[in-house]
Amino acid sequence: MTIRPIRELGDPVLRTPADEVRAFDKDLAALVRDLEQTVDHPGRAGLAAPQIGVGARVFSYNVDGVIGHLVNPRVVELSEETQDGDEGCLSIPGIWAPTVRAMHAVVEGFDVHGEPLRLSGSGLMARCLQHEVDHLDGKVFLDRLAGEARKTALRALRAH
Repeated sequence: MTIRPIRELGDPVLRTPADEVRAFDKDLAALVRDLEQTVDHPGRAGLAAPQIGVGARVFSYNVDGVIGHLVNPRVVELSEETQDGDEGCLSIPGIWAPTVRAMHAVVEGFDVHGEPLRLSGSGLMARCLQHEVDHLDGKVFLDRLAGEARKTALRALRAH
């Protein structure tokens, strides 16, 4: 079992857009296994490859007792209805802030074997899908904040 250390804000890998996966091989299988084992921990809903120092477009999720992954994900649908709940990030420990996300999301990509895969969900799953795709684009949830929520989160970050 391999639980990988989490990279924290300030590490350049978190601000660098991840590269598309081109080879569905044993290296990818090992990465997916590490992501799924690392996310399999109470309080962890998702984990993107950059968060463990790998610049590849892959993430794992752990929502409602279901653990899985997606390779080369792309968001294909976001609902107009939104949710505005507290969001946190393993790479920004201790900081939670109200973050507006679509209530429902659909993301398409591939599984570890290169077979097409479509994930959809509402609530926490939708939040997770959007959050992890953001990581693969070099963004963190703080980038989504505005106004007082952003000011409060950045103050808390400086105090950490």
